[in-house]
Amino acid sequence: MGRKKKQQQKLTEKDLFRTFADLKNKTNWDQFFKIGCSADYFEWYADWPQLQGLLTHHLSSLPVLLPESAVDAPPSVQPADLNILVPGCGNSKLSEHLYDAGFKRITNVDFSKVVIAEMLRRNTAERPEMKWQVMDITVMPFGDKTFDAIIDKGGLDALMVPELGCTPGNQYISKVKRILTHRRKYICLTLGESHVPDLLFSMFRFGWKMSLYTISNEPSSENRNLRTTFMVVVEKDNGVSVPMISSFMDKYSVESHGTQAHGFYKAFEREQKFRSELYTLKDLNLGNLTDFEPGRTVKLILGDKGPRFYKGILVDAEEQSATIPQQFAVFVVPSTRVDDWFFSSEEGLIRFAAYLKAARSLIILLDSSNFYASMELIEMDLTHSVRKLVLGCCGYEFQITFMTANEVLKDQVIVHQVTSGLTGTIVVDEVVYLKDQGRNDDDDLNCKIEDVVFRRLTFERTHGVVQSKALLSSEAKENKMQSEALLSSEVEEKKVQTPSKTKKKGQKRKPGSSSGRASSDEGKVDHNYLAHTYHNIIISGLMLISPRLKGSSSTRAMVETVVIGLGAGLLPMFMKNWLPTLNIEVVEVDPVVLDVAQKYFGFTEDGRLRVRIADGLQFVREKADSEAEGESSCSKLDILIVDVDSPELSSSLTCPSADFVEESFLQNAKNSLSEEGLFVINVVCHSPTVKVAIHSSLKKVFGKSLLFLQLLEHDSHEVIFALKNESPITEEDISTACDNLKKSLEVVNHKWTQRVVKASKLIRPLR
Repeated sequence: MGRKKKQQQKLTEKDLFRTFADLKNKTNWDQFFKIGCSADYFEWYADWPQLQGLLTHHLSSLPVLLPESAVDAPPSVQPADLNILVPGCGNSKLSEHLYDAGFKRITNVDFSKVVIAEMLRRNTAERPEMKWQVMDITVMPFGDKTFDAIIDKGGLDALMVPELGCTPGNQYISKVKRILTHRRKYICLTLGESHVPDLLFSMFRFGWKMSLYTISNEPSSENRNLRTTFMVVVEKDNGVSVPMISSFMDKYSVESHGTQAHGFYKAFEREQKFRSELYTLKDLNLGNLTDFEPGRTVKLILGDKGPRFYKGILVDAEEQSATIPQQFAVFVVPSTRVDDWFFSSEEGLIRFAAYLKAARSLIILLDSSNFYASMELIEMDLTHSVRKLVLGCCGYEFQITFMTANEVLKDQVIVHQVTSGLTGTIVVDEVVYLKDQGRNDDDDLNCKIEDVVFRRLTFERTHGVVQSKALLSSEAKENKMQSEALLSSEVEEKKVQTPSKTKKKGQKRKPGSSSGRASSDEGKVDHNYLAHTYHNIIISGLMLISPRLKGSSSTRAMVETVVIGLGAGLLPMFMKNWLPTLNIEVVEVDPVVLDVAQKYFGFTEDGRLRVRIADGLQFVREKADSEAEGESSCSKLDILIVDVDSPELSSSLTCPSADFVEESFLQNAKNSLSEEGLFVINVVCHSPTVKVAIHSSLKKVFGKSLLFLQLLEHDSHEVIFALKNESPITEEDISTACDNLKKSLEVVNHKWTQRVVKASKLIRPLR
């Protein structure tokens, strides 16, 4: 794809292409080519001198255009005989150079009628055999097996717009594969950014040979793009296996061109590793696979004869016993979740298979080549192949059920989307759940769940994890009780603590959803209802421990509270409303998150609730240092809650990030607390080994004062509480405190108290 040089134009490329999505706009390209009417030009990627040798070599080495039965075939194809397509041609001189090199049968297509008209005018006289057509490259209504070679210079890159996902690129590559003749080549010149390498590797995995090259960038114009250009050469192959990729990339060139080139090379290494461990059903002895083998994992490529192929991982449980409820299970993982620890590590796969409670599990990992497929289509594609993997004891008539992680939503609207340099893409949506989706057993709504609208906050970096979920009400529920009702309730000093925090799994947002329903009206969010279980557990813990802090029940002294991590601000707002003795400071690293909480979730600051934009680790370290230097004890914290997630999808520690469970941080947290201070941390850890290490660090720092609440049946999610004074807490202490809490809350006429009392009874000492 080429670009004309603009001379003294008022409208510039930056004006037309402000976002990635603008690259898909035909009107923008028409306007761009209209203003670029100078005879001067430059190539967007590499110039002809850098491309000529490698490109003409691959074109000239194509198999001859003779039937396969021909005996005396010439050694190579003649340039004039090749039928070549250049999709998304723009005003590049690539086709002109190819024509002048002897490749006469060239068809150029572009969806801009302006550039096609200009290129026709420029070439009709000098290159009469070359064809030009106005055409959308995601459609390309050519007949099957029409072209011997397709040369793409930036066309695929222009389609891979982050806002639109892989769909346009997938449509385009599907057409490329259809219109290529047997044993011919697709040559793609790309910068390898966004999802381009993943799409190319997955779409050309089965039945294709692939080679990778780096193209040297020798500046020949003042606007030279110095980023590395990659040449991906793909050739049809009759083989039934998945061949390894041949790399001729210059590693020095890759390493010297920053994150863009490095990202492409890392994607290649991941794909190469995957292919080296991949089997087709034809590669395997299926007779052996009918038998159960404890702890076995086998990576597969499934799909019989296509047109779609799927990555699958066969996992046999660590043991086969009569207590396992099912013999065989199939689970389909959305493409946005395949990098999660569960699916990208052997330990994670075994753990996930255990959660499925099946003797044998087949985990299907969707990718760029099949992410659009519906569950019905996936079942139709795979049922025949999957049946061959069922354990022999099940029999051929065994009923196969396909499962997936997606929630079922009645409706979903994207309210707001913004990208932060710290957090990445932040999405606010409004959803209506079907039946009992999205609610907990102890939720107390006064209407059916399918009639309730929830507003949710999601960070796209943690796919499928809803950070916050708020109940929307038509009118604000101003039924807040008098704070004194809580303060006057007599609670024994021996109270124990129980906060918590958990991230609820949620439905990923629908592509292309949009809405103008964004609202900053605080009345729309009900701040007296906590939709997440972990919020109620935190309140339970605070209610149990508050009388121990600075004699608050008798002296009315304020309880200095810090929450690290804001989210939508729902928990701090509830704490401010219902726990009047708390003086709350929220530490949030990202100002964009604060802005979203204020505008879309009704979060407000006042004298008792404020936000500090700072790094939580540094804040706690500085607080601990100030205590060590002998500053006034009034600066000590009575409650410190760590409520943050981890951006590392490939880690077994989902919440918090690893820095927050290091012994150095835990010691700083303890040092920042008052003598009866409470430390609360939410831990979501899927690896038993890592979880034991976290427990060990906590015990080393806080001694025997540790309590915990296990939220999930499969024990990966815990909320842990620790007192600074290291006083041992017994089961009897907890039971007495719970009874007193229940009595104290009887004066509060609100249903949230039922959930708090229920949560308090689940707390146990951590030994």
